[in-house]
Amino acid sequence: MPLHRLASITMGVPRPEETACYYAHLGLAPETDGWFSTRDGGRQLRIIPSPTRRLTEIHLETDDEDDLHELRRRLEQLGVPSRLLAQELSTHDLATRVRVRVTTGPPIAPPPAPATPYNRPGRMERSGRAATVLRDQPVRPSKLGHVVMGSTDVESTAAFFRDGLGFKVSDIVKDQAVFLRCSSDHHNVMVMAAPVPFLHHTSWEVDDIDEIGRGAHAMLEGHPERHVWGLGRHHAGANFFWYLKDPVGNFTEYYSDMDCIPDDRLWTPQVFDDAKGLFNWGPPPPPSFLRPDDLAELMSSSHHLA
Repeated sequence: MPLHRLASITMGVPRPEETACYYAHLGLAPETDGWFSTRDGGRQLRIIPSPTRRLTEIHLETDDEDDLHELRRRLEQLGVPSRLLAQELSTHDLATRVRVRVTTGPPIAPPPAPATPYNRPGRMERSGRAATVLRDQPVRPSKLGHVVMGSTDVESTAAFFRDGLGFKVSDIVKDQAVFLRCSSDHHNVMVMAAPVPFLHHTSWEVDDIDEIGRGAHAMLEGHPERHVWGLGRHHAGANFFWYLKDPVGNFTEYYSDMDCIPDDRLWTPQVFDDAKGLFNWGPPPPPSFLRPDDLAELMSSSHHLA
């Protein structure tokens, strides 16, 4: 696989200052020019002004310039235009109009695994009071894990990432969604069927389930309207999750303990016929998670912009 990570995304929003405050509260560190950084991944979110909320750009990284030429060849075979200039490949998904930029860079070394011992029946991993209940530092995500985007043509958008950019398919929800990866994580991009292209959610990795709970509770203090769905565990990807909503309607996810696929030969994609792929346990998703409340507004705005 030429690619090795999802480096960043750019989102357009109608109220950038208010939205920026939300993501700072989520635990991302404000940088300059609308950028926010994670603990280990660097500058991974950029917020820019836009008449409506939308995903404008996905930035991916690969090892070297030879990989960029290989990706350009793949895109040409797919009939998708691209431009290669100064060690940067740029292209667009035709169905969603999302720009994808690929640059070269070394893989980021994973940080040391956090020591989070949990007692189990018959196994004492820790003694005394659990350190997890003594944490008092604000939660800070370690990296941007994935982005989920709605597309009016799921197969076309999935083919763009799969055949054009070399993503691997991890799992599929029949006729509804495709989970795709460009790293060892179960998915870095998910494409879901929608009547209009839009940004569904961004997902931010934290160390463990305690950080999910602490982060979500801090976000909800004084802002109960931010709650969307959680706590639960997904089936596809197997990660713990808790979903919140930013001021303009984009969902955000704290997650931990996602499936990893270091060897493609050891993984077989599964096709789910229903919502079983969506969650293994936890409360059922609210209707607004599958069909956001502002979908009609986004459809109307899309017609005006077309």
